[in-house]
Amino acid sequence: MSYEAAVDEAGRPIKIVEGLPGVVADWSSDQQAFKRVPWGKAMMWIFLLSDTFIFSIFLTSYMTVRSSTVVPWPNSSEVFALTLFGHHIPLILIAIMTFILISSSGTMAMAVKFGYEKKRKITTFLMLLTALFGASFVGMQVFEWSKLILEEGVRPWGNPMGAAQFGATFFMITGFHGFHVSVGVILLLIVARKVWTGDLENMRPGFFTGRRGGYEIVEIVGLYWHFVDLVWVFIFAFFYLW
Repeated sequence: MSYEAAVDEAGRPIKIVEGLPGVVADWSSDQQAFKRVPWGKAMMWIFLLSDTFIFSIFLTSYMTVRSSTVVPWPNSSEVFALTLFGHHIPLILIAIMTFILISSSGTMAMAVKFGYEKKRKITTFLMLLTALFGASFVGMQVFEWSKLILEEGVRPWGNPMGAAQFGATFFMITGFHGFHVSVGVILLLIVARKVWTGDLENMRPGFFTGRRGGYEIVEIVGLYWHFVDLVWVFIFAFFYLW
């Protein structure tokens, strides 16, 4: 059997057995199963997989309810339209929100790139810009909710424009997604501060600074953020365009 040089988190040399014998040795040892896979990244993928199931259930339930109701479903182009400069524009706010969130994926991807290059200033700037995009998205969502509740009279238990289930599914799905965006903004701000102060390089005590080469946390937050953006694409397609 051949061995490949590697080090653990403390910098100590370890031996990694290649092939199937290595898999058996890893799983049978009282150690990390995959020694060079960051646990934070692996756990984030597991979390995102579980979250995918939840959003899938929500969207499937929404499509089932919409397809089975005998009461007419409100026209999304009319419900989510805004009047600007005397013109009634359908879905304009939703289009802006979608553009902002998709743009934030680009800034987050660049932040991950520059983070691994240990360019602290540009990484911090890009993470703060991503957080600003996310906060803008949440602010627009609050405006959207306020318009529906105060002007249109939509409630989770009723809807004067048609099917009563419209309010319940809308507030449940968009609210759950908005909560994810809000959590992402908080994580971005925390990690951006850690990058700016150099805590990730010096491994000072605190949130997200307990590992060697801590810039991987930027990528982990990026995985979460890209997932949130991807979920919105499905919500946009199924809820607003259908």
